Amino acid sequence: MSENTIRILKIEVGQAPTVKEIPNTLKAMQAEVDGLIEPFYIGGGCVAVVNEESKLNGMAPNRWLGTADIICGPFFICGDADEDFISITESQIEKCNQVFGEVPAFSGAEPQLKPRSMIIGFGGMGGM
Repeated sequence: MSENTIRILKIEVGQAPTVKEIPNTLKAMQAEVDGLIEPFYIGGGCVAVVNEESKLNGMAPNRWLGTADIICGPFFICGDADEDFISITESQIEKCNQVFGEVPAFSGAEPQLKPRSMIIGFGGMGGM
C-alpha cells in the first residue's frame, strides 16, 4: 500500500462488508459512496464516510447506526488521524465487522429513513 492509497471497509447495501484499497483522493471517495461525502466519527479511531444526500436522493437503507439513525446507500469506514483519513487497521476491521457485519432487513417504514436537518442557533446576535 502506498501513501496515495488507503485501505477501507466498504459496506454495500445488502452485502457483507469487504476490505479494499482505494486512492486517497476526494474523487475516489465520492465514487465509493455514489456522491458527495460526509464523514462522521463512529469511535475507536474510525470514521464512517457516507453519501451526504443519501436520504434526499432516496438511496436504499443499508445499516443501522445505533438505534437512532439509518445509513442509506453505500458507505465505507476508514481510520482517523485528526483531519486526515488513513487506512483502517486489522483490529478496527474486526470491531466494525462485529457492528456492521450483519445485513439487516428494513421495512421502509422506519421513521429514521426520513431526511431531517438540525438548525443550530447562535445566541447574542442582537436580534438577527
